[in-house]
Amino acid sequence: MRALLLGLAVLLALAGCATPPAQAAPWPERPSVDLSYDLAPDLSGATGRESVTFTPDRRICELVFRAWPNAPSPASEGNALSVTDAAVDGRPTAPVVRPGGGAGTLVELPLASCVEAGTPVRAELGFALRLGRDADERLGTSAGTAWFGSGFPMLAWVRGQGWVRDDAVRIPGETAVSEEFRLDALRVTAAEGAAVSGVGRAEGTAPGPRPGTTTHTFRADGVRDVSVAVGAYEVLEREVAGGTRLHLFTPVAGTRVPPQRWADEIDASLGRLEDLLGPMPQPDLWVAIAPSQSSGIEYPGALQFGDTAPDELRGLVAHELAHQWFYGLVGNDQGRDPWLDEAFTTYAQARVTGTEESYVVDEDRDDLGDPMSAWAERGFGPYNTGVYVQGAAVLLAARERAGADRFDDALRAYVAANAHGVATPDDVARAFADLPAVTDALTRAGALPPTGGAR
Repeated sequence: MRALLLGLAVLLALAGCATPPAQAAPWPERPSVDLSYDLAPDLSGATGRESVTFTPDRRICELVFRAWPNAPSPASEGNALSVTDAAVDGRPTAPVVRPGGGAGTLVELPLASCVEAGTPVRAELGFALRLGRDADERLGTSAGTAWFGSGFPMLAWVRGQGWVRDDAVRIPGETAVSEEFRLDALRVTAAEGAAVSGVGRAEGTAPGPRPGTTTHTFRADGVRDVSVAVGAYEVLEREVAGGTRLHLFTPVAGTRVPPQRWADEIDASLGRLEDLLGPMPQPDLWVAIAPSQSSGIEYPGALQFGDTAPDELRGLVAHELAHQWFYGLVGNDQGRDPWLDEAFTTYAQARVTGTEESYVVDEDRDDLGDPMSAWAERGFGPYNTGVYVQGAAVLLAARERAGADRFDDALRAYVAANAHGVATPDDVARAFADLPAVTDALTRAGALPPTGGAR
């Protein structure tokens, strides 16, 4: 009898364990990137080189890159990126620079002749990066440190869609879109003794090309963007939730929150997010405090934070960490569909910080799905209220109406099905198709049209 009862208990336990949905595999022909930076001694900028091997899934006659430091918001604080030389398949070519909503955010490399889908193309670019002093942006330099995310010519291709040339807009929010790429190497040359934060796996250091310099190398199997921090940082390294390797860089000048508390909050938030969404997408997490930044900015496997006040730490850490799943793992066009990462990220933030009651749906709003071009006309405050707050509120209310377990299962399935890709509102509609309480709520909020598909 005891053996029978034990067997029944095991069967019941197994029946209660839902099998995690199978995660989509990375695109086998994803672009591969080799990227290097050589920092100026005063950290005011860097020279760089990039090589990209790219296999398009449709016919192309040019390559298109985005120079995001030239977008209106970062450019207004003194940041800039210029392409100094370029070649395609070993042949020098003259870049065609177009405004793209900023001071040259679109960089096109003409091809000698059009190439068909499935044909690899290799581009090489030299570039110069200028960093704004005391900037409140994803790029800048302050207090003996420098930080720069999206500080390179970013290939602007999306599978099944082609080149993305939408204008950059004047708002301090993310507007980029990028397919995941293999980072064959990220090499950062800086003054000997400077701390260097990157993305992916740290592959060690070597003497730099000039006396008194060191080159730091990193590699990653799949990222959408790159973030680097260099300078007078203290480095704390430890294992956090799920076996993730944390590399925390805090300025030697000090921070309002001590490094150990930063690490403890990251550990706790990451554990709660893994319970909610599944394993952390990247095995390494690089976190750098940018002294003059006021908030936080996310990158796959890397985060930038300002010198955050203690009472803001928990919510901000949870929010930026949640971006490892929403935009890091499941990409989206942040310019066209900002709600796809910010609404789900703020929803996850509310869940893991226990602040769900702070989010109340504004039934009079139907602009959740508006693009960044529309929010730029209204300003960051309305954008925050209309996308972050309203988006989380709609999802939380929809979860309550649809049933917590069913909503949670559908959300995990959405993450798994769209991992390593660039999701659209259509993908959300498909993921929650069996839960009309969710799709109806998103439709009323303006994120999905009445048909349930993409706006």
